[in-house]
Amino acid sequence: MTDAVKETVAVLGASDKADRYSNKAMHMLRGKGHNVIAINPAKSELDGFPAVPNIAAIQQPVDTVTVYVRAELSDAQADNLLALKPKRVIFNPGTENELLAGRLEAAGIATENACTLVLLSTNQF
Repeated sequence: MTDAVKETVAVLGASDKADRYSNKAMHMLRGKGHNVIAINPAKSELDGFPAVPNIAAIQQPVDTVTVYVRAELSDAQADNLLALKPKRVIFNPGTENELLAGRLEAAGIATENACTLVLLSTNQF
């Protein structure tokens, strides 16, 4: 990816705990030049990243949503994900949700069961 072409990425399940994969992903995404939106219902800022309480609060186009919450929690955001219309949704290990992925795919939103950290590390993001 060239320096001029970067994505806006929303991190569902963002955490300010340094040992969490969602936190590592936010920092790696920023390090690769992406615009990061943290989604956390309890915080308005996480580790210097602007945070919103849910997907419905996002007020800009989003290229990718990377999911770090279990299926029951992502199911609760299904209608908001569909309304946001990101180009793709990545379900990280442990967050896979076949039913939600099917709904997203039917709406023309690409889905992927993959690790965001691995995709970034191997330049496949």
